[in-house]
Amino acid sequence: MADLTDQEIRVLILTRLAVDLWPVAGRALGLGRDAAYAAAKRGEIPTLPFKGKKRPVPTSFLQATLGLNNKEVA
Repeated sequence: MADLTDQEIRVLILTRLAVDLWPVAGRALGLGRDAAYAAAKRGEIPTLPFKGKKRPVPTSFLQATLGLNNKEVA
C-alpha cells in the first residue's frame, strides 16, 4: 500500500470509514512514517482502539482536517 498515488489516497479517505495511519493518513497530512506514528502517540491524529499494530484513523477526522467531502470522489 506504500505506492499509492495522491488520487488513490483521496479516494480511500472519501470512501472508507477508516484508513491505515501509514501510509494513507500520514501521507495525506504531509507526514513521514515516524512523524505520523509520533503524532498519533501524542493524540494529534486520532486512532481507533484496536489490538495489535494496526492504527486505523477515522476518515471523518481526515475529511474535516483536509476540507474534503464525499461528493468529491471522481
